[in-house]
Amino acid sequence: MTEPSTPPHRDKRAVLSAWAVLSAATVLAWLLTPGESQSATTVGNELVAAIVVLGAVKSRLIIRYFMEVRHAPRRLRHATDAWLIVLWLTLLTIYLI
Repeated sequence: MTEPSTPPHRDKRAVLSAWAVLSAATVLAWLLTPGESQSATTVGNELVAAIVVLGAVKSRLIIRYFMEVRHAPRRLRHATDAWLIVLWLTLLTIYLI
């Protein structure tokens, strides 16, 4: 079992900050998403890339702060980061091709 290296009050502050960033990213992604009246073909590739990047950032924050991977061994942290990069790049590539 690993001991957390940061004091508990700093952990709470970090989790609250992560929650605030997640909320802001969710609102921003919602604002960027076209309404139902617009067809999917009008969505530009840059907009799709921006939404994918927001999704990747949100996924990393959730894994780090709400699944407690930030206190995990370095190999697990790097493995989850690599998995997220492969996952989101694959999704972006599938959409753009």
